[in-house]
Amino acid sequence: MPRQRIIRVCIDRWLPGEEPFSPSVGVGFDKGALQVQEKWEPAQTLKVRFLGGAPDVCVKIMAHAQEWSGYANLKFDFGNHLDAEIRISFEPGGSWSYIGKDALGVASDSPTMNLGWLGPWTSDDEIHRVVLHEFGHAIGMIHEHQNPDAKIKWNKEAVYKYYEGYPNYWSRAEVDHNLFKVYSANPAITQFTAFDKNSIMVYPIPKEHTLDGFSVGWNSTLSSTDKAFIAEWYPF
Repeated sequence: MPRQRIIRVCIDRWLPGEEPFSPSVGVGFDKGALQVQEKWEPAQTLKVRFLGGAPDVCVKIMAHAQEWSGYANLKFDFGNHLDAEIRISFEPGGSWSYIGKDALGVASDSPTMNLGWLGPWTSDDEIHRVVLHEFGHAIGMIHEHQNPDAKIKWNKEAVYKYYEGYPNYWSRAEVDHNLFKVYSANPAITQFTAFDKNSIMVYPIPKEHTLDGFSVGWNSTLSSTDKAFIAEWYPF
């Protein structure tokens, strides 16, 4: 029997004072599939600097990140830029990114993205998956399973039990924040498509984590909706 793949997922990272917890699970907060207020300007070049990392891994990250530029009118300029908008660390313990222009509120000597799972031992497919996901956050996208249109019928106790163990060790509040809470459907604040289970921005969801057997696999490529949606927001 093949060994079950461990779900390692990134966490939302917010600036101080922006922590978007709601009083109860399921209540929307004012963020969306793409945060309108965190969107960069179309045709902007974003400077990216590595704060460490194995050279061969950094080369792969640069190649995979550029895939977004095929659909969004944004460019990534990798180099030793002291004024880089995106700064990537490789500290152990997880992967995360600030959302879009939130990166501008982070101290210039601190990372805006962490790729703590990636090293010379990591498969090319996993590097590709993680880089596309985190750079999706960096250009303003949020987790697709928290799309207001998702309406996932979670088996909450099963999800709590899974994420309290290795490798995430989350509290129930952290599970609520990263999986169960949904984003505001207010079109003045958020923009979103119909829920896309093939999006690079959705967590893997085993059927055991839902009440109706719904599941999501290990998405490692941009879906057609990812491409169309980001092209609309960053038009050429």
